[in-house]
Amino acid sequence: MQFDLLLKGGRLIDPASGLDARRDLAIVNGRITAIDPDIPFERAARVIDATGSIVAPGLIDLHSHVYWGGTSLGVDADRLAAKGGTTTFIDAGSAGAGNFLGFRRHVIERSKVRILAYVNISFAGIFGFSQTVSVGECSDLRLCEPRETVAAVREHADVVVGVKVRSGRHAGGSSGIAPVDLALEAADQAGVPLMAHIDEPPPGRSEVLPRLRKGDILTHCFRPFPNAPVFASGAVRPDMRLARERGVIFDIGHGMGSFDFSVARAMLSEGLAPDVISSDVHLYCVDGPAFDILVCMSKLLALGMPLVEVLRAATQRPAEAIARPELGTLKVGAVGDIAVLRLRPGRFTFVDAVGASLVAEQRLVSDGIVVGGTWWPNEAANDFGDTERFEAHAHETHVDVVSRHFGRG
Repeated sequence: MQFDLLLKGGRLIDPASGLDARRDLAIVNGRITAIDPDIPFERAARVIDATGSIVAPGLIDLHSHVYWGGTSLGVDADRLAAKGGTTTFIDAGSAGAGNFLGFRRHVIERSKVRILAYVNISFAGIFGFSQTVSVGECSDLRLCEPRETVAAVREHADVVVGVKVRSGRHAGGSSGIAPVDLALEAADQAGVPLMAHIDEPPPGRSEVLPRLRKGDILTHCFRPFPNAPVFASGAVRPDMRLARERGVIFDIGHGMGSFDFSVARAMLSEGLAPDVISSDVHLYCVDGPAFDILVCMSKLLALGMPLVEVLRAATQRPAEAIARPELGTLKVGAVGDIAVLRLRPGRFTFVDAVGASLVAEQRLVSDGIVVGGTWWPNEAANDFGDTERFEAHAHETHVDVVSRHFGRG
């Protein structure tokens, strides 16, 4: 058989199948057709030398905001894809029932990379989020109409993966727990999972967590005080353990104000690693502190999470969370979505949502991605060589942006 594309000489890591070995991988018609220790060069129309690189399933960013041009916080998924090793972006409720069709027609259907989405319980989606405007979409309960949400989920079932609600003082004002209850009712009626955001109370984490069902997602699971998942002592709160035992999915959702190194250390030390690592990338954190999913994964790697588990949390686990088993794996027959990554040594200073720093000796970078069998190189790959510049930029961006929006996303 003649192959369209051959990735040769890489370390193939596929957490879903348990494979971690040097393997060649070949693609025909957008599907993985062969995995073997040695596939001859001459059998492929195009060969990518992956020697020294990690060949992994294309990364799935479970929490992102990519309604570019339609919302104030949207970023362009295609511009981030190759740099971040991401072949699937899941938009976390940028659009509601009232504007989902525009999101689909003008962004999802035109994107080179795959975009799937949660429908926001708010009819208008996230409409009032900028450096100078902060109007929570759930602060007016007249916008939280479950019947409209269910109709949108059903109409766009091929690209919708669930319902999203943002609860908390910033997202919901004085609405309290009501948006969560309305979103849960919509998710139940539509037969899809709920992704629940929590920011600062009210409502408190203790009100939101007991409502979540098996397969629902708690995003911002390692957020800072208030509404943190740990006590001041570092002990994990009992409701978090109960939620994990019940099958609630813990998602990082780093964003602008929702990831705390000290909380992460406490959770990891108690054996409560995140199920999913996501960026919550949007216009106000794409230049720091989140940047992209690879930076977020590198932070968890620096905190001691094993490489295979870090990759699992950005491939297999999000694919399971959205019930898309054809994604997040490199099995023969699977979709030819692949990330070619590299562990780059150096000195990298990462910054969390509260300004704390973490120095690491390595970070994950992308050589490029394969989307539907087509190679897409990371044209900015050489930019990662200047570690001093990365450190300065990360700190400067955090001070400039996060200090003005602490706790909002």
